[in-house]
Amino acid sequence: MDRGFVLLFLSLLSADLPLTACEQQPAAAGKRSSEPRLSALCSAGPGSDRRRAPVLRRPHPGLENLLVVTVATKETDGFRRFLRSAKHFNYSVKVLGQGLKWEGGDYMSAPGGGQKVRLLKAALDQMKDEDQIILFIDSYDVIFASDPRELLKKFKQAKHKVVFSSESLIWPDRHLEDKHPHVREGNRFLGSGGFMGFLPNIKEMISNWTGADSDSDQLFFTRIYTDPAKRKSINITLDSKCRLFQNLHGALDEVVLKFEDGRVRARNVLYDTLPVIVHGNGPTKLQINYLGNYIPNIWTFEGGCSVCDENLQSLPGGDSDHPLVMVGVFIQQPTPFVTVFFERLLQLQYPKNRLKLFIYNQVKRETKIISWCHHVDAFLRDHGNLYENIKNIEPEEEMDAPSLCRRDEGCDYVFSLDVEVVLKNDKTLKILIEQNLPMIAPMITRSGRLWSNFWGALSADGYYARSEDYVDIVQERRVGVWNVPYVSSVFLVGGSLLRSDLSDPELFSSDVLDPDMAFCHHVRRKGVFMFVTNMHTFGRILSTENYQTTRLHNDLWQIFENPVDWQERYIHQNYTLIMKDKLIEMPCPDVYWFPLFTNVACDHLVEEMEHHGKWSGGGNVDKRIQGGYENVPTIDIHMNQISFDKEWRKLLMEYVAPITEKMYPGYYTQALFDLAFVVRYKPDEQPSLRPHHDASTFTINIALNQVGLDYQGGGCRFLRYNCSVTAPRKGWALMHPGRLTHYHEGLPTTAGVRYIAVSFVDP
Repeated sequence: MDRGFVLLFLSLLSADLPLTACEQQPAAAGKRSSEPRLSALCSAGPGSDRRRAPVLRRPHPGLENLLVVTVATKETDGFRRFLRSAKHFNYSVKVLGQGLKWEGGDYMSAPGGGQKVRLLKAALDQMKDEDQIILFIDSYDVIFASDPRELLKKFKQAKHKVVFSSESLIWPDRHLEDKHPHVREGNRFLGSGGFMGFLPNIKEMISNWTGADSDSDQLFFTRIYTDPAKRKSINITLDSKCRLFQNLHGALDEVVLKFEDGRVRARNVLYDTLPVIVHGNGPTKLQINYLGNYIPNIWTFEGGCSVCDENLQSLPGGDSDHPLVMVGVFIQQPTPFVTVFFERLLQLQYPKNRLKLFIYNQVKRETKIISWCHHVDAFLRDHGNLYENIKNIEPEEEMDAPSLCRRDEGCDYVFSLDVEVVLKNDKTLKILIEQNLPMIAPMITRSGRLWSNFWGALSADGYYARSEDYVDIVQERRVGVWNVPYVSSVFLVGGSLLRSDLSDPELFSSDVLDPDMAFCHHVRRKGVFMFVTNMHTFGRILSTENYQTTRLHNDLWQIFENPVDWQERYIHQNYTLIMKDKLIEMPCPDVYWFPLFTNVACDHLVEEMEHHGKWSGGGNVDKRIQGGYENVPTIDIHMNQISFDKEWRKLLMEYVAPITEKMYPGYYTQALFDLAFVVRYKPDEQPSLRPHHDASTFTINIALNQVGLDYQGGGCRFLRYNCSVTAPRKGWALMHPGRLTHYHEGLPTTAGVRYIAVSFVDP
């Protein structure tokens, strides 16, 4: 029996002792190091003048003969992921080519990779142990799914000296297809991205390499394998059923995640195997990123995210020591609740003197939306001096925050923020910085919908596709930090990254893609990982599709499109406490009084009516109502005159009907009305209203301004009970029956102007 297999067999029978990963250097003072730096973990390749870090031997007999060898000329996000998975399972890793320029071509566009073979050949020439087992594997798009023990066991079972990964597709020379040996079951074609074998056999295999760095390593190994004499001499076979290696290209439908007993594996359902190594070869980088969110045991149902607290960086205590962040506010179109956006921006918990504010406003200052644009001007006027620097870019100018950060060596991060983002968590910026990732977005969603600011997958043409875990992530059934192919609306990106890998000034440019998609496309092509975190609740994003700018206060009409934001802006902060804290008062029999509107809601409604300006004359003849005659006329404007009747009924159904049903048990309103209007009382116009019944089952009367401040006098008197409400509170609603029992009158307004909103509900 071969001596190497004897040692291997003995190693599998020996005691289960802990394994040792590559040597690491201590992290820099004051920082937590999670991912081992390439220069610290592994030895440099041939041609490097760096001090060689020794590959530590394992104390376990037999297993110490296994050495993982890879080529990585650059420390990428994919390489760091590879090292993390190797460290998780205690593999020893030797890295070749560190610090060298990559001359091996672009795998995505043409064959290449010869530089890998050259570096491997030089490294193996220095190795003498004939029992050494070499695993040569790509690293940028590879993850380990299991430990060395399982790998060695499956290698032994292959009963060959060299085992290559297999593929169902032949590349790069289809003319060699007929020369590949047929297999009884499984993949027939060789994949050069991973192979494993004894040192002498691998040396023999690559001894005749004389190609250029840009030549194809895949073609080189394929020609060896398809030569019967060489195949027999070297003793090569393929891992046809993907027991050791799983190449994803051509096999995406075969591979699923397997969750079992707190572990996550990739399972090949076609061959019912559990590969030890998963390789996102060719155009499957997004799929390996998806699998890498779970393997090896990154996220499990039992333990959730196991690495989300690793590699965190702590922010310094002093404000002046915080990283310098350029906050880019992007205003692409008129957006609701923009005043609230800037209020929240001001509340962001981060030293203002460490923020550079960049506002890119693409909304032209047209007359109909000039008040909207003035929100930006007002914020800069009132608070701009708090920030380290302010730059406001008008629509005619061309510039972006990443470009400014590239020019500024002191810029540590760019925090890109679209104006439609409702950032409820004022610690968002700190949370993202502490994650210490190259590019990360906080997950935000559209209220009540599955729409979010990230994509879990891409379609074949590069647009949105739903990943298997998308709904679970959005609904927070799976919580963690996720590698995704697309983020938008709000994200943090490192300044050093913008000055290196993402230094292309055309990051946002494309002939066919919108700026966000173009940006993410360029980021993916550079191999930079984009992450989204749902470990905290960050906020939501507004719907802007149907936002109109033809009115004075356009946000009033957003009760359908953005109901949560509408409620926060316009419904009294104590409304939700009405039942719990008994905030409903009864100043007169069967008259209920409760908080409904905020001061802003009252002001906006009054200003909208005055802006409309078409107040009725107060006469009995009124063509606006059915029959054309009003028994008890007022100076008013109806809700339908400003096209607000649908929104008003929504208000009644959502916020008044629940109280009606509570206070008048057994009655269930449909919130129907013929008349809903705003009344204006002035001493010299119409100061009061004579006694009358309302044409309603019940009436809502909301005070829209403040007695004593805006007007004197006023109020409502219920004659049957000789009971008056003479000091109505702004934003509070009176609710009372309309017919028979509650004959009432409007008391005289003696000074100023009084406004009330009245609804005759269920006439």
